[in-house]
Amino acid sequence: MSTRSNSFLLDAERDAVIELRHAMHREPELSNVEWKTQERIRGILQRFGLNAPKVFHNTGLYIDIEGRASGPKRSIAVRGDIDALPIQEARDDLPYRSQVDGVMHACGHDMHGSIALGTALAFHRLRDNFAGRVRVFFQPAEEAEPLGGRTVQQEGLLDGFDKAVGFHVSTEIPAGMFGAREGAVTRSADQFRLTITGSLAHGSYPHKGVDAIAIAAAFVNEVQKVVSREMPADDAVVVSIGTIHGGTATNIICASVVMEGTIRTRSPERRALLCQRVSEVAEGVATMHRGRAECIIRSGEPPVVNDAEMVKRFRQLVHDVAGHDAFRDRKEAAGSDDFGFYAACVPSIYFWFGSRAPGNDSNVHTPTFGASDDLVIPTTELTVRYILDLLNS
Repeated sequence: MSTRSNSFLLDAERDAVIELRHAMHREPELSNVEWKTQERIRGILQRFGLNAPKVFHNTGLYIDIEGRASGPKRSIAVRGDIDALPIQEARDDLPYRSQVDGVMHACGHDMHGSIALGTALAFHRLRDNFAGRVRVFFQPAEEAEPLGGRTVQQEGLLDGFDKAVGFHVSTEIPAGMFGAREGAVTRSADQFRLTITGSLAHGSYPHKGVDAIAIAAAFVNEVQKVVSREMPADDAVVVSIGTIHGGTATNIICASVVMEGTIRTRSPERRALLCQRVSEVAEGVATMHRGRAECIIRSGEPPVVNDAEMVKRFRQLVHDVAGHDAFRDRKEAAGSDDFGFYAACVPSIYFWFGSRAPGNDSNVHTPTFGASDDLVIPTTELTVRYILDLLNS
């Protein structure tokens, strides 16, 4: 095996990283059924002498690499998510395009998992160069419940760790550039299911019933006032109604409506209050219209909050390795990520690597999303450098 100058990866390791990226992309698996992906990752780890990966969340793996150098024994975790999305790929130009109907890696997790693999392979070979421990998570179920990140928190898989590192492809940043910022960079994502109950009546006698659809319509309007009148604008609060079902016929006053939606905010402090107010508005509107409301809220991922010192270190590393112009102090993401569970446990960083280039300018979660292989190895190299810096500084 040979290596390249200024590289942390041997050629065989580079090949394995790209091999995994292509294999994951060809055979994508949805959240919580990533069985083939798990076995594929296990096989490559074992090929390079990492023989003791542990299973978590059924379809996930993590591997510990213990350093053999002397010095402070810090523990750093790194996460690469591995699940795909229920989207039909429309990229016929890719030789490794999805072979699974209706499923594709539309969010870049094939790259994330491959970067995590390269990080594990590099640290295994560099054991004499650091003290402490690196734990690499190949995490399933970032996209759908039950979430893999929640399992990491609930099972204490970060107990005793000092820091955690996560990353995500970004179509908003040009290929070859990186981004990060301190503070909350994603939003929490809680889900609610609201059942509104009225009573049946003939459509020509609405006063003899209680119209659940009218109550639902009032709720949709009133709940937005919680966003616009009760929450600071910089919390980036969003309450979205995603589904609404009710009614049986055009001439019957509807007796029951079920609505589902999401509640998002960057503020960990106001998250609980926001959920409480959504429930209170539902109950209040229903009572005002002589109906009843039951609001069940399921707690989802918390916001990802970046540690200021870790961002400062990352910015300096990008400047040193890729140049001053390669770093973007980009705005927070509008979406959510269950890396928030990691950040709730230990100081963390969640950085972006850019993918926008001619032919690869579609957003994530779209049928035409794509990103070049050329991004994977440099991002892996940067991740390894950064973790070494965290371990040895």
